[in-house]
Amino acid sequence: MSFAYPVSRPSLSGGELDYVTRAVTDGWISSQGSYVREFEDAFAQYNGVAHGVACSSGTAALTLALRALGIGPGDEVVVPEFTMVASAWAVTHSGAAPVFVDCGDDLNIDVARIEEKITPRTRALMPVHVYGRRCDMDAVMELAHDYNLRVVEDSAEAHGVRPVGDIACFSLFANKIITAGEGGVCLTDDRHLAEQMAHLRAMAFSKDHNFLHKKVAYNYRMTNLQAGVALAQVERLDEILAARKQIEKRYQQGLEGVDGVTLLPERDVLWMFDLRAERRDELRAHLADAGIETRLFFKPMSRQPFYLDPVWPSLNAHRFSEDGLYLPTYTDLTESGQDYIVGKIREFYGA
Repeated sequence: MSFAYPVSRPSLSGGELDYVTRAVTDGWISSQGSYVREFEDAFAQYNGVAHGVACSSGTAALTLALRALGIGPGDEVVVPEFTMVASAWAVTHSGAAPVFVDCGDDLNIDVARIEEKITPRTRALMPVHVYGRRCDMDAVMELAHDYNLRVVEDSAEAHGVRPVGDIACFSLFANKIITAGEGGVCLTDDRHLAEQMAHLRAMAFSKDHNFLHKKVAYNYRMTNLQAGVALAQVERLDEILAARKQIEKRYQQGLEGVDGVTLLPERDVLWMFDLRAERRDELRAHLADAGIETRLFFKPMSRQPFYLDPVWPSLNAHRFSEDGLYLPTYTDLTESGQDYIVGKIREFYGA
């Protein structure tokens, strides 16, 4: 179904076309092109971090991070109950076991409940900045210090939130704050970890022989074409974040006081404008008829077939997933477009 107002749409009004055209003209379309390094350096510098390692997806970024930290079979990683399943999958791909912790009222992991899940097998914490809300990283880092744990930040939805953990992992999928179409990137201040992730993403070729591989690795490389798009996006990141902050403000103002809509805490950066809604599914149908796409909240991890846990029926994450949705949120969404969307929501609730 085609929507006049899709839930997301990339903003490609900078140097994206110029960089991609130059890559094609020069013949550097593989991962060996210069834009890969330029993007890594630019994004790392923007975030005040020493090293960037570009890769093929956000899921790949998380997997590389865990592998570089030496996490594997027999280990446990604390992961939010309320997140996109890729967070848990990366742990499973590494051979470790994800251990889930419920969310608080801001949808982020309830940091006060992490400690009770730490065991002698726990090796790392994976906070997720859900929908652009920064997790309480001071508390996370204090726990990591007390229990000698590593911290992998899942920042897939939080470009512009500065990392503080061992490694921060970002997605560059088409619906993210900045995009490469597909792709991901890891940020770290640790040169050794950066070198390990770069080695693992590119088949772990040995220096002794082109086709000697001393460890199991991946082909998780980013192409020069994708990196050209990503570089142009980083060049506009401040502009993009400012535009999205205005979108958040207009939604907040337009929906304030609507009976049937529960607005959620302010975001540090706006990925998607999320809310809770009475008669949610009826509202979604009403908006779809008006050409407005919406998207449901994440399905909690304990309701995923691979991690199914039927004894956890009353978590915050479950309640939020039953009435939560997010609205069209993209950098080029116009004020008149937002007025139309807000008007249709108010119409549904008779506000």
